[in-house]
Amino acid sequence: MIGTRFMELRRRRGLMATLVVVTVGIPTVFLVIRLLLHAFAPKSYGPAGGYNIFSGLVAGVMYVFGFIVAATLGATAGSNDLSEGMFRHLVVTGRSRLAIYLARIPAGLGIIVPLVALGFTVICAVCVFAAPTTISYQGANVPAGLSLPAFESWAGQHPDTVICDFPFRASTPPPAVPCGEGPGGRQGVKVFPVGPSGPLVPPQYTPDQLRAFAVQVATQDYPGYSAIFLAPSVSLMVRTGLWIELEAAVGFLVGLGLASLLGQRTVAVILMIVLEVVLTPIVSMAHLPHLSNLQRAVVGLATAHLEPGGLAFVFGGGGDRAANGGRVVSQLLPESRTVAVCVILAWLVGWTVLGAWRMVTRDA
Repeated sequence: MIGTRFMELRRRRGLMATLVVVTVGIPTVFLVIRLLLHAFAPKSYGPAGGYNIFSGLVAGVMYVFGFIVAATLGATAGSNDLSEGMFRHLVVTGRSRLAIYLARIPAGLGIIVPLVALGFTVICAVCVFAAPTTISYQGANVPAGLSLPAFESWAGQHPDTVICDFPFRASTPPPAVPCGEGPGGRQGVKVFPVGPSGPLVPPQYTPDQLRAFAVQVATQDYPGYSAIFLAPSVSLMVRTGLWIELEAAVGFLVGLGLASLLGQRTVAVILMIVLEVVLTPIVSMAHLPHLSNLQRAVVGLATAHLEPGGLAFVFGGGGDRAANGGRVVSQLLPESRTVAVCVILAWLVGWTVLGAWRMVTRDA
């Protein structure tokens, strides 16, 4: 029965082509373009891979689009028999309606899980083998993998770069370093404490004082620097792959149950897109004290809180890097991992039960 449901979905060529294009084609085309640009103009375009590209593609593309295409597949599986007029024939055969519904789960997961894994493998391969050789931190090229003493030593050797480009908090005015315009905001000449009569005049530091100030800035920024890598680690890729597959599985099962409950695919797909693209980002970022528990019941927020550490925050949930010692802090609505797991399980079980119940009680 599972094989039959699997083949029914596989024969829908338009749907399968869409799944392949979104899960594999989009990241592949993006990375191929970056590879070509870097090959023909390496000074203008950076390497195609690396940690930053991996984090952006996974949290910004695979997470959202993987959920949508999985929900589309689930909605198709949940309404396929009704839309093609085959439901009556299935009932006449005497097969268990519950068994027919449950057979759609492994059949659909057998399609979406390998496709998401293939697209994710392409991203991992390019981001590892085409990674940059230096880290770009706050617009400055910094050696990768430095310890705190080594990072401080590098800052002492490049005080102008550190003071001009790196964010910092200082109780005294920063030294007068001629920076000009740059990607880091050039705080060395533009940000000064304000006194009673206006901005304080920056002092003239000796070379030793300048190096000491740069080391102080580097110490503040080391947490942010240490969170940046040339290429994603094996453990990060494994944990991220499992997280992306979980998001796809949630999308498929919820779409399957919703389409079975409604009896049609189009409305179910639209509702799932609205949930992922509109509703979830809003409830994730809005802090409403009287509705916080209701917000935490949204499955997208729960899966966002299970995101592996080291990735860019989904839904743009990053805070101010300079205000947090160089490390971005998530602005998502707070939620414990235990609550997040319970919410995900409740959605999976709840929509599966609703879809199966509608399948069993629907008139033939």
